[in-house]
Amino acid sequence: MEEVGMEEVVDRPDKGRFEVAVDGHVGELVYDVDGGQLILIHTGVPEELGGRGIGGRLVRAAIARAARDGLILVPLCPFARRWIDEHPEAIGDVGVDWRIDRG
Repeated sequence: MEEVGMEEVVDRPDKGRFEVAVDGHVGELVYDVDGGQLILIHTGVPEELGGRGIGGRLVRAAIARAARDGLILVPLCPFARRWIDEHPEAIGDVGVDWRIDRG
């Protein structure tokens, strides 16, 4: 997997998303903040940016925001759920509310 270079993940609270812009394409992780929860709704990465680790970088940005602001992560997005499940070390002390059984 090729990691993205210097492109920064930007938190856009006004749009309710984290985003990364690369070569004119934008990857995003849509979220909502409800009380003390950061609800991860949808991760979208254009085909042109696939395989570069962008989805994981977006989820890591959400984890960092949750840690900084003392929020509980609620990963409703299937990609985010799978990524967090596969990278438990990335969570640190951040609480995760799975809401539905991971089965």
